[in-house]
Amino acid sequence: MNIAVIGGGPAGMRAAEIASAEGARVTLYDAKPSVGRKLLVAGKGGLNLTKNEPWERFATRYSGGSLPPGFFAALIRSFDADALRQWAAGLGIETFAASTGRVYPREMKAAPLLRRWVARLREQGVEFAMRHRWIGCERRGSAWTLRFALDDDRETERTADAVILALGGASWPTTGSDGRWVQTLRAMGVNVSPLVPANSGWETSWPEAFLSEAEGQPLKNIALHLGDVSARGELLITRYGLEGGALYQLGAALRSNDPSRLLLDLRPDTTADRLKARLGSPPAPDRLLNEAVRRWRLSPAAHALLQLRVPFASADVLIAAVKAYSLPVQRPRPIDEAISSAGGVTWQGVTPELMLREFPGIFLAGEMLDWEAPTGGYLIQGCFVTGAHAARSAITYCR
Repeated sequence: MNIAVIGGGPAGMRAAEIASAEGARVTLYDAKPSVGRKLLVAGKGGLNLTKNEPWERFATRYSGGSLPPGFFAALIRSFDADALRQWAAGLGIETFAASTGRVYPREMKAAPLLRRWVARLREQGVEFAMRHRWIGCERRGSAWTLRFALDDDRETERTADAVILALGGASWPTTGSDGRWVQTLRAMGVNVSPLVPANSGWETSWPEAFLSEAEGQPLKNIALHLGDVSARGELLITRYGLEGGALYQLGAALRSNDPSRLLLDLRPDTTADRLKARLGSPPAPDRLLNEAVRRWRLSPAAHALLQLRVPFASADVLIAAVKAYSLPVQRPRPIDEAISSAGGVTWQGVTPELMLREFPGIFLAGEMLDWEAPTGGYLIQGCFVTGAHAARSAITYCR
């Protein structure tokens, strides 16, 4: 069995690992000089491998397009957070779960894990073909002929019995995840939904005076609401708008609804009645906000946001602003700044085995498929399980 894996990110490396362990002869291609570049970027602040929570809840984090019901639930159940931690332990990488449930390598770095993973792949016989950018393929007899562009402007061809495409989305293009494969697959007649920013910041217009006080300030333990969708977490005030995990969770809802309807609850664990009781006898209007900030223990960032709405005619008006502060975000940041992207090959175009329906023997994994998930370990786990599923499907196909 001769299997080509194209794309050296987590999905492609996992596919190569599984396929080679099953006895296939595997070549791993990538356009860059080395594999795992996006993994290294993701690990700069601590590599969030997965999330320590039950698989039933874990699986609810995945959405996108016409994602088949139960698809990720089945994959996550077969390889959950504990299994991924055991996999890392097999590489000699100890992990720990933070208070948030996020799981990290004890060293908080990606490089040691990547080095040992590459070493394992080499030990299993995986051949690495770097500086090979995939530009197309065609069926010749019983095998696929793959075309690659090389760094010196030459082209080369390779053959394979089965192909696993794991070329990523379009975020962080400097790592090789640039979405150029979209045009190639569309030229082959494959239906690809547009790639759009996911897990990205959103822009809004802040007054300069506000930024002088609040830029770079966090809003912790807050809730966001957009229609009937809500998210808890943190935000960060930036010059262009907002970043943060709470916002990332609402990415799909923001793209499909009017984002200007986004509401912020600065005290989600405290009712309006409780806030009013803590305020006691309302002070004079010119002292109302400062006194409320003190008694409600609001952060400097929250104080700065509320100052944009002064004066408040009454305590009730101020409390309403605290519990439902309008955040009129306008648009997501550019896709090359996003942590991940949504969109990709539609689910109607692939079989349950992740094989392209119109091109038997070509399988897909990772962010090339039309799914998304928030940050918190779900992205890497999703890449792992789709990479493994595509590899096992390719093995079955070859046999």
